[in-house]
Amino acid sequence: MARLRVSVHKFSSCDGCQLALLNRVEEVMRLADRVAFVHFAELGYVNPDAPVDVAFVEGSVSTPEEVMRIRELRKNARTLVTIGACATAGGIQALRNLQADGRAWVAALYPSPEHVSLLGTSHAISRYVAVDLELWGCPVDSRQVFSAIQALALGVMPINPRDSVCMACKREGNVCVLVAHGAPCMGPVTRSGCGALCPRFGRACYACYGPSEQVNGLALTQRLASLGLDPDAIARRFLSINNAAGPFTEAGLRARASQ
Repeated sequence: MARLRVSVHKFSSCDGCQLALLNRVEEVMRLADRVAFVHFAELGYVNPDAPVDVAFVEGSVSTPEEVMRIRELRKNARTLVTIGACATAGGIQALRNLQADGRAWVAALYPSPEHVSLLGTSHAISRYVAVDLELWGCPVDSRQVFSAIQALALGVMPINPRDSVCMACKREGNVCVLVAHGAPCMGPVTRSGCGALCPRFGRACYACYGPSEQVNGLALTQRLASLGLDPDAIARRFLSINNAAGPFTEAGLRARASQ
């Protein structure tokens, strides 16, 4: 049986999703009988233009060069999978999309902005090419990636959960930090996939896995306000890691406008 040809590519990102995979390098190596990595620079394989069965992409599209590169990559990949908040929703760098003057934003960050080639906005990979599977998270959970590779090697599409962190908490038997402790938890509107990691340890979810399938942003906004959060604090919870994800953008801007 032919091995699955896999590549892992970086666009505008912090490398966190790739590091999440490398932190479990033993499991990566155990895939060697089923998977051939043809490009994964951080693992030592460099062949970015090679045709592959599956291409995993980390990072958002933020530069003109990346627009061209993602289109070429799409031509060379039978299946394209985005991993992490940047690739699936634009990431932290998409915060500049909310600014009226993107050039002023760049000038405020870089001492020589004339040497920085950036698009006016930063967007998810799906803005430019067709994406076959999106794996959310900041960083992505490496177990999700391994599960996806195993499923694709068998010729089937992976299961991609869309229920909320609240459902994961119930399955794990976690005490609800929102109800029991009055913590400003984003679990009711956030996609599961992390195993409800933060609530499991008594901390409020901060929405790193993006919006769940059904988001009632208005209801959560009202609940957070009842806990004493002002509109700006509520807006920041939606306009954070996955600020460019539609339901979060809508809820965050609504909260901001209520100030």
